[in-house]
Amino acid sequence: MRQRVHVIGSAVVVAVAFACVVPLAGQTPTTHRDTAPASTAADARRTTPRTAWGHPDLQGLWNNSTPTPLERPADVANREFLTDEGWAARAREVATRAEQRPDDPDADLTLAYNQVWWDRGMPLRRTSLIIDPADGRLPPLTPEGRKRLAEREAAASSRGPADSWEDRPLPERCLVYHAVPPLPTGYNNNYLIAQTRDSVAIRYEMLAHTRIIPLDGRPHLGPAIPQWLGNSRGHWEGDTLVVETTDFNSKTHLRFFPVAYETLRVIERFTRTAEDRIDYRFTIDNPTMYTRPWTAELPFTKARGPIYEYACHEANYSLPNVLRGHRHAEAPAVLR
Repeated sequence: MRQRVHVIGSAVVVAVAFACVVPLAGQTPTTHRDTAPASTAADARRTTPRTAWGHPDLQGLWNNSTPTPLERPADVANREFLTDEGWAARAREVATRAEQRPDDPDADLTLAYNQVWWDRGMPLRRTSLIIDPADGRLPPLTPEGRKRLAEREAAASSRGPADSWEDRPLPERCLVYHAVPPLPTGYNNNYLIAQTRDSVAIRYEMLAHTRIIPLDGRPHLGPAIPQWLGNSRGHWEGDTLVVETTDFNSKTHLRFFPVAYETLRVIERFTRTAEDRIDYRFTIDNPTMYTRPWTAELPFTKARGPIYEYACHEANYSLPNVLRGHRHAEAPAVLR
């Protein structure tokens, strides 16, 4: 299904025209680079693609696939960047990860699909997405953060993994997958960006969410109106789009790290540095959970289109089957 972007005033409407059978995986990204070519500020401003009204042009289809982990692994604990040999070894491992045991039927269950369905991208030269703290690791939790995490784990352990549909993950229930910030997954890592003078829209391929980011200085909605992806407001700082997001729904799915939604603030920075690249950086400021803010970065690279519709609920019988399977496993053996 091809997506067409129509700009009407300050609204951005993403329409989907049904044209083909939907594949299960996202499109193939271009190769990631970790650092943009060095240039002066004047050179960068002269070469940055721009809209008709003068803003840096972020529009188009972008991909942020990478298997580089959020936190720095223990085996490279003292390295900010991989060596050439280390990078090549990780690239080989990623390229063959789903084909290492092709004759083992259990491997297919564990690894889900063979290699053709994955959109993992290439490892970055950096050993982690986190760049601050300098050790590439999440900062320590606060005492309140540890308390909340323990309470959440205790609540989860008091129930089975599928006592109800509400025990299943939000992506499995077709509610939300990505939150803010958008972090790469195994597939569907494409983002369609459109702009007007006073707004930016980011269409997520995964579960087809669209963020509308006003640039006109209006205030945040406030905690009385929480949203799945939070409430975003943006402005330009030079050639960088800065987006602040607050007012998250307490049920929003955020991968990798625990949160206190009422104090979570995410600051994102989008900088177009080349024809085929946006440098993306985000800072998590959550004083209830972490002893200090932390920052990560990764590139968005140009992707070939079109972007495809993500269908989830249509003919989705997997969730009832998950619940049915757990009820079967709980039944006395004589009834099986």
